[in-house]
Amino acid sequence: MMEKTMFKNLRIQNFKGWQDTGLIKMAPITLFFGVNSSGKSSIGQFLMMLKQTVESSDRKAVFYPGGKNSAVQLGSFKDMVFQRELQNKIIFEYQWQLPERIRLKNQLGGGRFSGNLLLFNAKVGLRDEDQNSLVVDLLNYSLFEEKNNKSKEIFSIGMERVPEKSEFTVFSKGYELRRKKGRAWSPGVPIRFYGFPEEVVAYYQNADFVQELNFWHEKLFKKIFYLGPLRTRPERLYFWSGIEPDSVGYSGENTIAALLAARGRKIGLVKPNARRASPVKPFEEIIALKLKEMGLIKDFNVRPISEQRQEYEVKIAINDIKYMVDLPDVGFGISQVLPVLVQCFYAPPGSIIIMEQPEIHLHPAAQSALADVMIDVIKSKENGKARNIQLIIETHSEHFLRRLQRRIAEDVISKDQVSAYFADITTIPPKLEELQIDSYGNIRNWPKNFFGDEMGDITSQAKAAMRKKLGQKQ
Repeated sequence: MMEKTMFKNLRIQNFKGWQDTGLIKMAPITLFFGVNSSGKSSIGQFLMMLKQTVESSDRKAVFYPGGKNSAVQLGSFKDMVFQRELQNKIIFEYQWQLPERIRLKNQLGGGRFSGNLLLFNAKVGLRDEDQNSLVVDLLNYSLFEEKNNKSKEIFSIGMERVPEKSEFTVFSKGYELRRKKGRAWSPGVPIRFYGFPEEVVAYYQNADFVQELNFWHEKLFKKIFYLGPLRTRPERLYFWSGIEPDSVGYSGENTIAALLAARGRKIGLVKPNARRASPVKPFEEIIALKLKEMGLIKDFNVRPISEQRQEYEVKIAINDIKYMVDLPDVGFGISQVLPVLVQCFYAPPGSIIIMEQPEIHLHPAAQSALADVMIDVIKSKENGKARNIQLIIETHSEHFLRRLQRRIAEDVISKDQVSAYFADITTIPPKLEELQIDSYGNIRNWPKNFFGDEMGDITSQAKAAMRKKLGQKQ
C-alpha cells in the first residue's frame, strides 16, 4: 500500500514574527511568498524544529531548537517567542491525513472508534517558578472521520498542566476513561511536546491507545524532509560507498549519493489529457529529462572514474556542444536545482518536502519550468501507485506562480491542489494572507506591490521617455 500522509491545515501563534498565522489551509503544493524578513521562512523552520524534537534522544526536552548540524538553529525560547516576551506561550495546531485508518476498541466494552484524520494542538511556555525551563501547558489529540470533504470529530484526549504546579491532569471528550483502583498516583509528565507518558496507561484501565497516538505523531515527522536555500557547491568527484542516504541532505550534500542509490527505481509521470499511462523511466533518466525540459542541459550522466574506485563524476552537455563537461564547469543554477529535483523524486511515497527558494540562481524561463516539475512530482507514480508527495515551498518567484496559474486555467492541475499565502508586513502585527485562486487561475485578491510595482515602473519609464524626447526636440 502506498502511504498518503499530508498536512491539511496548520496554525502557529506567538512564534518569531507571528502573533498568529491564522489557519493555513495546506494542499499538495503549498506556497509562501513575501519580502525578505517577512516571516515566511519561519513557518517551515517551526515544523523542522518539531521534527528535530521528535527525533531528539532527549525525551525530556520539550523543544529542541537545534545544534551545529541541525536543519534549523533557533536559539533560546526568548529568541523564538513573539516579541521576545517570556510570558507569551507558543501555541500551535495542525491536522494531518493518516496513511491508514486508526481503529480503536474501548477495552471496557464502550464501543469501537475509527478515523482517518488527526488534529493535534499544544501550548508551550516557560515554567512559572524558574523562567528557565520549558513546560507543556496543554497537549490534545482529536480523531476525525473525513468523508466527502466533510469531517466529524470522533473523540479527543489530552493532558493539561495544573496552574503553578508540575502536575498534570488527563481529560477526554467522546471517550470515557476509567481509573484503575488503588492509590492515586500521578499521570506523569508529557514526553517532549506531544507524548503521553507510560504513567497514563498505568493510571487508567482503558488508555492503552494513547501510545498509538504518540506513534502516529512520530511517524508524521519522519515523513518530513527539508532542503534549505544555501546548497553546497558542485565538485568534480563524488565519493559513494553504496550507502543509501535518507535524503539529499539539508544543503544537498548527499545529492549524487541519493541519485546513485536510486538507480534501481523507476518513476512514472502522468501527463495531462493522456489517453494512456506514460511509460516508467529509470530514476536518473527522469532527472535528466527534467533538466532538459527546463532548458538547462542537452545530456546528463553520472559515471565512475574507474571500475576499481568508488569515485564518480557528473558529466553534462549544454547547448549543442559535442563533448561533456564536469558539473563545476556549467552554470551555477544547474548544481543548485539538481538537489531539488533529486529530493523531489527520491523521497519515499507519502513524504512531505519543505523547500526554501528552490528556484534560486535560475533564469525566469527555468523558474517557470520548475513549476511544471513540481506538478509532475505530486502526480508521479512508483510501482504503479501514486507517490502522494506534499510540497511546502517558500519562494520569491513570480514566474513560478504564474506558471501554476496557467496550469490551473488549462486544467493540468486543479485549484484545490495549490494553496498560496502572502506574508504581509504592512500591517501590525504582520498577517498571513491567503491568495484566492479561482478555477481560471486568477488571483482575486492580488496584494499591492506583490512582486514589485510593475505597472508603476512601466508608467514611470513611459513618462521619462516622453520627457527625454521632448527635451531632444527642444
